[in-house]
Amino acid sequence: MNSKMQNYMEQQLFKTLPYKTIAEVTNESVSYIQARKDRTIIPLKTRWKKFNRVCCGGLEPNMILTIAGGSGSGKSAFANTLETDLIDLNTDQEIVILDFSFEMLSYRQIGRKLSNRLRRTTSELYSAEDSIDDATFTKVKEEAERIKKYQIYYIDTPSTVENIEKTIDYFHETIAKDKWLIVILDHALLVEGDTERGTIVDLQKMFIRKKKLSNTSIIQISQMNRNIELPDRINNPSMHFPLRSDLAASDAIFQASDYVIALSRPELLNIQSYGVNRLPVKNKVYLHFLKVRDAGEPCILEFDNELKYGNLIETEGNTTMQQNVVFNNKNRLKL
Repeated sequence: MNSKMQNYMEQQLFKTLPYKTIAEVTNESVSYIQARKDRTIIPLKTRWKKFNRVCCGGLEPNMILTIAGGSGSGKSAFANTLETDLIDLNTDQEIVILDFSFEMLSYRQIGRKLSNRLRRTTSELYSAEDSIDDATFTKVKEEAERIKKYQIYYIDTPSTVENIEKTIDYFHETIAKDKWLIVILDHALLVEGDTERGTIVDLQKMFIRKKKLSNTSIIQISQMNRNIELPDRINNPSMHFPLRSDLAASDAIFQASDYVIALSRPELLNIQSYGVNRLPVKNKVYLHFLKVRDAGEPCILEFDNELKYGNLIETEGNTTMQQNVVFNNKNRLKL
């Protein structure tokens, strides 16, 4: 057998990867635009109007949203509020939430939801000083009965990327079949594996595969490193804002994510005014959009801190903030 014939036979034995023509993909794109126009595909809204606007209307299907922050920044509380809002504010959608709550026990997550709804701190609800009165406890039980009806499933035990993927597949094919599946992971660094970086890379590759499932969205929480706490950063207003390099395993997370947001509480770092434009810090939380895949430029949103009730209040701010302050390539504010 000559070499030419041998090469031909080897090529015939090789099965190519699935492919689509540009015409097929273009038709899919036009169909998606048509569905958004006709409102047959509607992003899931949150309570934060400016957040929705930056995210092209809200949480979309086939999307990975990464929420990052340092300890105490409010990232878990933000995700907890987001989780409840997606159900409460989108009653026309059938939603199933699969929450890998690796950092916090799930009953504590419910405690935060009750705190938010009843306007009582978790310390008050848990009777840290004085026991709550019977009337308040009655309200707790009433609200708990409402929460029980949500299709939210918690997994408290940290595990491997492989087991997380198998669990997502099971939910997609059974409990969430023909519904909108939202996967929440809190947080990425707690996934089990041989090495931290290798595990993060494998996790992001898996999330890219899973977001391509029908009606599936991914929300992952990640940690900021300690660089932002360095004196050189704190003392230099032009370096106050979180950057891509401040995220743990930032390269893999950035490549996989459609949106990357970083929560910042400059007050915790004893910063007296935030950034070169001297933004206020008293009871403020800033949400920095570090990556916005389709919806425009990175931006900053300002919130009033109500984390004692597990909540952030979107502020009107001044004109500059309403118009979404954006970064130039040097990471300085451009008005």
